[in-house]
Amino acid sequence: MTANDLAAQLAGRFAALLSGPTEFRGEVTLQLNDSEKIAEVCAFAKSDLGFDALLDLASVDNYGNDPRFTVVYELYGYGHRCHLRLKTSVSEEKPELPTVTAIWKTADWHEREAYDMMGIRFRGHPDLRRILMWEGYPYFPLRKDFPLAGRPTELPEVAFTRPAPLEGGPFVTVPGGKDTIAREPRVRNPAG
Repeated sequence: MTANDLAAQLAGRFAALLSGPTEFRGEVTLQLNDSEKIAEVCAFAKSDLGFDALLDLASVDNYGNDPRFTVVYELYGYGHRCHLRLKTSVSEEKPELPTVTAIWKTADWHEREAYDMMGIRFRGHPDLRRILMWEGYPYFPLRKDFPLAGRPTELPEVAFTRPAPLEGGPFVTVPGGKDTIAREPRVRNPAG
């Protein structure tokens, strides 16, 4: 059985909810049109199609577009050794999805990271709290509207005894540029 065969079975079972499958460079993707049904689709993929591992859950910020966020689930089946990607969209007004932690325990930290970095909430998650940033941190650093230079703030006694550094990373990108080489991230201060 191939990933295309499994994707066709999943698309057949949820014909009204799924678009695709599409294949690009040997990777098969299905688009879920109703994000509220993600747990139902994932439960079927695990129980009936043998996708017993959630390898990754990632979020994409489509800043300027509606819906703003895309959540990507990377599935794998150890029995048939096939990969499948599920994508669903989430609006900026209500960035929330049902959790899949009851289906795959590995979703716990993946969903916490998507919440921490992008602000996407997972309804029903057993412990949805920040995993990388400290509690009380007011921003979501991987959103495209978060400035590369960071945001200045004074948060005494949270993580540091002096003002908390929120400068972002050591690299900046050059807006525009004639090609991708010119737009590559560069060190802020090459001399130091």
